[in-house]
Amino acid sequence: MHSYTLIAPAKINLYLEIIGDRPDHYHELAMILQSIDLADEIELRSLNTDRIRLHCDHPQVPSDESNIAYQAAELMMRKFPNTFAKYGGVEISITKRIPVAAGLAGGSTNAAAVLVGINLLWKLGLTQSELEELGATLGSDVPFCVAGGTAIATGRGEQLSPLPSLNSIYIVLGKYKSLEVSTPWAYKTYRTQFGDSYIRDSDNLAVRASAVHSGEMVKAILHQDVKEIAQKLHNDLEKVVLPAYPQVLELRETFANAGVLGTMMSGSGPSVFALCESQEHAEQVKQQVKTATNNEDLELFVTQAIAHGIQIAS
Repeated sequence: MHSYTLIAPAKINLYLEIIGDRPDHYHELAMILQSIDLADEIELRSLNTDRIRLHCDHPQVPSDESNIAYQAAELMMRKFPNTFAKYGGVEISITKRIPVAAGLAGGSTNAAAVLVGINLLWKLGLTQSELEELGATLGSDVPFCVAGGTAIATGRGEQLSPLPSLNSIYIVLGKYKSLEVSTPWAYKTYRTQFGDSYIRDSDNLAVRASAVHSGEMVKAILHQDVKEIAQKLHNDLEKVVLPAYPQVLELRETFANAGVLGTMMSGSGPSVFALCESQEHAEQVKQQVKTATNNEDLELFVTQAIAHGIQIAS
C-alpha cells in the first residue's frame, strides 16, 4: 500500500494546573487530557521525489515548514535517512474538521498522524512508545495525540500515565471562528500575574508535582462518575484568559446557564466545552446556546469522549 488515511482526534483538558517553572523555560504542569471524536482526516501518500508536499482545505492552515505536520515528516526523514532514500518523500493532505487555533491540539494531532502514517508507509515497525518519544520533540501535546484516550500528563505535558477511558461522556464544544488566543501569551501572562506562587527551586518540582490537586478528578474518573468529573473541572489558564477575552467568559456563562453538568475553557482557549448527561441533552444544550448567543461566528459541535488516539480510517 502506498497511501494511508488516518483519523486524528482532538483533545480537551479536563484538568490543567500550573505548578512552576522548569529549567528548560517551559512550565511544569499537571493535566488530565481526553480525546474526543471531533477529528481531522489525514491522507499520506508516497512520492517518487525527495519532497514533502502538504495540502489543507482550511485557508488558515499553512502548507510549508511552519506547519507542525510538515515538521513531523521532516523529523522522520532526518531520523531514518536510509528508509527515506528507499521510499522517497510524502504528500500530506489534511481535511480539517477541528477548529483552528482553538486549544484542542488540532496541529499536534495532525503531526501525530503523520508520525503514525510514515511509520506505516515506510514499514518502520516503531512502537507506540517510540512514536510518542519522537512526538515529544515536536510539541508537548503530540505524544498524547498518538496514544489518545484518557491520561494524566505531567512534565511539560509529554509524560503520560493512562487512566480508564471515558468513552460514554457527551460534550458540547463551542469556539468563535474569528477568535484566537496565543498559547505562549497565556502562559507568559500567567507567569507574570501568578509567578510569585511558583516554586523556584527546580529540585523541589518533583515534590510539588506529587502534591498537586488533581487527585479528586482522578478518583472521579476511576469511579466513572460523570457528575463528579464535571464538578472537578479545573483550568488555571482561565484566570488570565477569561478577563482578557470577555467573549470566552460569556460563552462559558451561557453554557453554565443551559443546565450542563459542568463547563470549562479547554487548554489556553478560546474553545469552551460542557459535559452533558446524554447525546439528547447535548443536542438540546447546543440549540439553547446557539439561540442565546445568536452569533454566526460561533461554531458549536456535539462530540463524545473516546478511548483512542490516531487510527487508520476504516
